[in-house]
Amino acid sequence: MRKIAFYTLGCKVNQADTASMEEIFRKAGYEIVQFNQKADVYLINTCVVTNNGQRRSRQIINRAVRHNPLSLTVVTGCYPQTAPEEVKAIEGVDVIIGNQERGRIVELVELALNEKRTEILDNVQKMTVDTKFEELGAGTETDKTRAFLKIQEGCNQYCTYCIIPYARGPLRSRSLDSIKSEVAKLVAAGYKEVVLIGIHLGCYGKEQGGSVTLYDAVQAALSVDGLKRLRLGSLESVEVDPRILDLMVRDNRLCRHLHLPLQSGCDKILKAMHRPYDTARYAELLRHIKEQLPDIAITTDVIVGFPGESEEDFAETMRFAESCGFAKMHIFPYSKRKGTPAEKMPEQVIEAVKEERAARLGELDEKLFHACLEQAVGIESEVLFEQPVDDEHIEGLIGSYQRVIVKAPVSLCGEIAKVKVVGVQEDFLVGELVK
Repeated sequence: MRKIAFYTLGCKVNQADTASMEEIFRKAGYEIVQFNQKADVYLINTCVVTNNGQRRSRQIINRAVRHNPLSLTVVTGCYPQTAPEEVKAIEGVDVIIGNQERGRIVELVELALNEKRTEILDNVQKMTVDTKFEELGAGTETDKTRAFLKIQEGCNQYCTYCIIPYARGPLRSRSLDSIKSEVAKLVAAGYKEVVLIGIHLGCYGKEQGGSVTLYDAVQAALSVDGLKRLRLGSLESVEVDPRILDLMVRDNRLCRHLHLPLQSGCDKILKAMHRPYDTARYAELLRHIKEQLPDIAITTDVIVGFPGESEEDFAETMRFAESCGFAKMHIFPYSKRKGTPAEKMPEQVIEAVKEERAARLGELDEKLFHACLEQAVGIESEVLFEQPVDDEHIEGLIGSYQRVIVKAPVSLCGEIAKVKVVGVQEDFLVGELVK
């Protein structure tokens, strides 16, 4: 039996892609081993969303080649899709595959293994408007709690800082029948929660003229018998369908948590980023959401140090973020990406200033995060328990994506139980089982 090891960098979509590829190899008779173990094939699923992601991708590729010179090194994902010649120039790389045609990955790997090729097997496909959604099945992991199902691929937004439209190609969506089928498989495999994810999730179905939307995809998933909990991945704020909010009110299985990237709290910077909203529109949307769902958790992404961002612009972001009351902010210093409009913009902010602003926004994030934890004290909520903390305690997540630790038997891991939140300790909630 041949052995294969995987290493994944980057986002939840990449992680879902890796899980799908693992399942393809498993079905083909391969044994999946850890990346630091002996294997016949080492596959690196790369990321280029930031300079650090691309640099780290190169490091992992070089590590695989250096430590395992007689094994096959396969590189897939956004790095070979955006810079195939650069990846091919890395000594020791045997196969490169972009973000399409991964359904053929076993065939391509075995071609390289069996032919002992001396040149790189290059299967990077150009993304065109007729590129189809890769109907890879959802991968299953050993932890039977939460599974990520990719239902949408590609992006047409072209924010000025972002390389992803070039790496992921145009919009395309998984069929409703496939969503139902994959969710049913995940439920049968023991998963209690499914997270629907995509590169531009709110545009699900848009390439089909709007005949189907994300609301239809959510309904398709919820129609599966036995599904206990459904969660949505990142959504653009302007794409929150009021019908989805209505579903959250009516159906407790749809988690009361939305991740709505803000990116900046300054209208001047939002315009320079080519974001499809201003702060007034974003704030109005939050107000509308919280009127319907007062207990919802809103998390977000913020970029600091975008070209042209002055100290006053950053202060506006600080003030606006505080007014939003986010449950959590994921903060990123702006990363210059080759080939994007922002790369050539004047008034590039120096790294030291980016880091200092990220640290200040991080302090605000900690304040808001702990305020949201305190607001949860006293509530009763269902918790999906994931893993033991010690011999007496286990931990899991409530629907609003806050972590809870409870004194309970380990046998409850992988199950859902009602818990009353009784306190806050450090960065998590403390709960008691409701009898």
